[in-house]
Formats: sequence, structure tokens, C-alpha cells
Amino acid sequence: MIVGLVILVGLAGIVVPILPGVILIFAAVAVWAFLTGGTVAWVVLGLSTLLLVISGVVKYTWPGRNLKEAGIPNRTLLLGGLAGIVGFFVIPVIGLFVGFVVGVYLSEMARMPDNRQAWASSKHAIKGVGLSILVELLGALLATGIWVIGAIAA
Repeated sequence: MIVGLVILVGLAGIVVPILPGVILIFAAVAVWAFLTGGTVAWVVLGLSTLLLVISGVVKYTWPGRNLKEAGIPNRTLLLGGLAGIVGFFVIPVIGLFVGFVVGVYLSEMARMPDNRQAWASSKHAIKGVGLSILVELLGALLATGIWVIGAIAA
């Protein structure tokens, strides 16, 4: 039961990046496998780990490649991230997203000749980050599903 709750907190940490979601999910499944023991538990841990690692790699490579192709510099994402952190403390929880969008847009306004181009580029960056979150969430949900099946089977 506790493992399931930690996994739920980890899933929430992926969507609202306050907690290290993937690390919590991995740790919960690893503790469960260690305490449960047996072939099923270790196979579940192995498969879950594999899915979490694959989603982690895809999370950074796929959206990153799309952003590079669109000509969006890493500086834009860095400034968006920093503004998101500030926004989180100014407007709890939703400020993270508001600050990120504002930071990305301001960074692109400084780089682009007009507002329409800056907003179009900002939307592309925001979609890239959203894709990254979805990829990580998919990997975590698949790992969670494997754990549920393993917990029932064990």
C-alpha cells in the first residue's frame, strides 16, 4: 500500500515537477522488489527500470532535437526554467508554468524582431517541454502498470 502511494506521488511529481517523480517511482518499486523477493519481483524491477531509463533518454533527445531544428537556443529554455522557479514562489504551483511561459516569451522577444515571431517560437518551446513531460509520464505509467501486474502476481 505504501509503495503504491509513493508511486502516485512520483506520478504527480512528473506532471507538477516539484518532486523527483521518476526517482520516487524507481525507489518504490526497488524497495518493493527487495522486500518481496523472488523472480517476479526482480523481473518487475528490471522491466520498470528499463522503461524509466528509456523514457528518460527519449525525454531529452526527441524534444531537444525538435527544438534545435526550430532554432530555439538552450538559453531560452534556461531562462524559462529560471523564471518558472521564481514564478513558483510568487504564485504557488501554477506560477511554475506561468513563469516558464513568461520567461520563454521574454527570451524570444529579445531574440526575435517582432512579437508574432517571438510568440510562435515560444509556442514551439512550450510544446517541446510538454512533449518531454508526456514522454516521461508514459514511461512512468508503463512502469507503474508493470508493478501493479507484478504485485498481483507475487
